Amino acid sequence: MRVTLACLALLLLAAPPAVAGSRPQAKAQVEFGIAVAQRGLWREAIFRWEKAVELDPTYAAAYNNLAIGYEHEGLFDKAREAYEKALELEPKNTFIKQNFELFKEINDRATRPPGR
Repeated sequence: MRVTLACLALLLLAAPPAVAGSRPQAKAQVEFGIAVAQRGLWREAIFRWEKAVELDPTYAAAYNNLAIGYEHEGLFDKAREAYEKALELEPKNTFIKQNFELFKEINDRATRPPGR
C-alpha cells in the first residue's frame, strides 16, 4: 500500500502544468483523493478522482490514480480502462507505464487458470 501511495504522490508531482481552465480544480480533487487514500478511505478517493477526470478529461495523472483506486477495490476492468486512458493521454509517462505493467502482471497472474 505504501508503494501505491508513493506512486500517486510521485505522479501528481510529475503532472504537466495546467492546460485547461478546470485543471486547478481537478488537481485539487486529485490531491484530496490522495489524502483520503492515505487514511484508507479508498471509496472517497475514487469519488474524488472520478470528479477530477470529469472536470478535466485530459488529466492523465487523475486517470492513473483512479486506476490505482479501482485496482485497490477489486474493480479490475475499470482499472484497466483507466490505465489505458491515462496512457492514451500521456503515452511516454513512465510512472503510468510502470503502474499499468505491474497491474497487468499481477492481474493476469491472478486470472490465469491453474496449472498455466
